[in-house]
Amino acid sequence: MNLIGRRVTILGARKSGRAAARLALKLGAEVVLTDRDPDAPLMGGVRNEMGAHREQDLTDTDLLIVSPGVPADAPPVQRALQAGVRVVGELAFAAANVTGPVPLVGITGTNGKSTVTHFTAQLLQSVGLRAFAGGNLGTPLSDAVGGTHEALVVEVSSYQLELPGALAVDGAVVLNLTPDHLARHGTLEVYGRTKCRLLDRVRPGGIGAVPADDPFLVELAGDAHTRVFIGEHPGVLLEGQQAIFDEGRVDLSGLKVPGGVNRWNAAVACLMAHGIGVPLETLDVSKLTALPHRMEPIAEIGGVQWINDSKATNVEAARAGLAGMDRPFVVLLGGLGKAGADYTALESALASATARLCFGESGAEIAQALQGEVLPDLEAAVARARELGRRGEAVVLSPACASFDQFQDFEDRGKRFRDLVLPEGSRVKVTG
Repeated sequence: MNLIGRRVTILGARKSGRAAARLALKLGAEVVLTDRDPDAPLMGGVRNEMGAHREQDLTDTDLLIVSPGVPADAPPVQRALQAGVRVVGELAFAAANVTGPVPLVGITGTNGKSTVTHFTAQLLQSVGLRAFAGGNLGTPLSDAVGGTHEALVVEVSSYQLELPGALAVDGAVVLNLTPDHLARHGTLEVYGRTKCRLLDRVRPGGIGAVPADDPFLVELAGDAHTRVFIGEHPGVLLEGQQAIFDEGRVDLSGLKVPGGVNRWNAAVACLMAHGIGVPLETLDVSKLTALPHRMEPIAEIGGVQWINDSKATNVEAARAGLAGMDRPFVVLLGGLGKAGADYTALESALASATARLCFGESGAEIAQALQGEVLPDLEAAVARARELGRRGEAVVLSPACASFDQFQDFEDRGKRFRDLVLPEGSRVKVTG
């Protein structure tokens, strides 16, 4: 995209907006970075307009790039559209500026998209490709444009699909759909249709996947000719420790990341990697590692494995992580529960749980639903888990709740859990 001498306004001055501004500068644009927050960080090389959006910057510009945190129906975006300004999201802007034959894979869904993004990039890296992992996860795609990557794997949020522009991908998957972000999208159907826009962006010859066992999502996905299935052929089936594809299979028995959902995540990552040309026989899941706070093994102490799944901020994420645990476990549940959460939906995933320790603001409610033990906070829950855990078992932090009753975010909660399990600053796993 030739932006030399063109006027570009970036709406939103946080991580994605700043990455888009850097890319626009590289492309020769005159950049305005604007944010309603008067305390938003300033950036060199651009004109900073913090505290309010100037009308001229919205309506008299060649391109408006919108950060994911700004809804497509926000008044500043609508004023630009009414003025005939070209408007795109940061992800679409970045994707349009990827040059060369570099395959782009997009991963979306309510739960599991970070892990599948991470796994897919790791599989590509394991066969010698310089693969980027980012997007909604970690580094914005704008920061990868112009690099030496041979494949790009991006986590895609529903927010990033509100203004998809000319986004085009070679592989796409919508992993699942459960109620989330409805304050922004309004209804589950609107949320799901927004997610499924990613499938409409698959290039000819690419691959788009949806779960076969979710008829609502399959219907929303429509009849894209590139569609395959998770759980059905054409696509990938999971049979025990084998991921079965139309053309062969991948052995998952070497996967070291715990939880039955991660076998599915690994199988889908293999589907995406294979879909952009990696032979099945070269895919080795034994090299996959967990992302921090997502079914992350952090220690083994006295024969008890400690697992950090702080990212499980809702019931469905916790259920998915705990299902298929291959050993008995003590589970730590609690935090700030979401309105209307049905904790009894966890029962099937807790069949092997030897204790259910419930803490935080929603601890008593969860304990009542699941016949658990109430503890005042995470520290007390970890102390109680030390008493209860037995050799050969696991202790899993899988809260099924947001963290905001006691912590800044799920990462803050996961770090606190790690510090409680291991001495602060410990760099090695402790075995007993």
